[in-house]
Amino acid sequence: MTARISGVNHITLAVTDLERSISFYRDILGCGLRAVWTNGAYLEAGDLWLCLSLDKSAAPSRRDDYTHIAFSASDADYAVLRQRLLGEARLWQDNSSEGASIYFLDPDGHKLELHLGSLQSRLAHYRAHPDKGVTIVET
Repeated sequence: MTARISGVNHITLAVTDLERSISFYRDILGCGLRAVWTNGAYLEAGDLWLCLSLDKSAAPSRRDDYTHIAFSASDADYAVLRQRLLGEARLWQDNSSEGASIYFLDPDGHKLELHLGSLQSRLAHYRAHPDKGVTIVET
């Protein structure tokens, strides 16, 4: 058997204002604050362990590519969170993918997405739309 990773352990984001970022992830996105120290914080988003690391030298993210982190929510929570984000966050892209999504920036310019769906629903979408040119790899 080939060794392989089992999942994402945690994600660390460099932030320039720790309190502002804690407030965004806790109050806007509903992440659970689990630990705070002088230069950082740990938050929980479902099974995701998110670390905010204070780095005053970090320049706001100005990536022009599609690199981003996508979060999940229930249908009911998605609607509430989407409304919050529309009032509090800058959007960086319109949704053109399968499933409802809102693409937004955190206070330091990290590209984020809130998405309804799963890998299974995305694969089912492409199975139903072979004209999209995506080859599904069956395991």
